[in-house]
Amino acid sequence: MAFFGGYAVLGANGLLAYGDYKRLVAKRELHYAALDQKRELLRNRVALLDPRHANPDMVDELVRRELNVAHPDEVIVPLK
Repeated sequence: MAFFGGYAVLGANGLLAYGDYKRLVAKRELHYAALDQKRELLRNRVALLDPRHANPDMVDELVRRELNVAHPDEVIVPLK
C-alpha cells in the first residue's frame, strides 16, 4: 500500500507532476495561438488567390516575387 501511495504522490503521473502538466499546457496553448494566427494569415492569402476571383494586387505581388520582374518605369531601391 505504501508503494502505491508513494507512487501516487511522487510518480511520473502523481500529484507533484500536476504543476509540470499545467506549465506544459500553458506553453502549448501559446504555441497553438501563434499557429492559429499564422493559419488565418495563410487562409486569407489563399482566399485572395482564388482562381474564380483573384485579387489583382496579390497576384501581381506573387508574380513579381517569384519571377523577379519589374515594369520599365519602376525604380528599384535596394534595401542592403
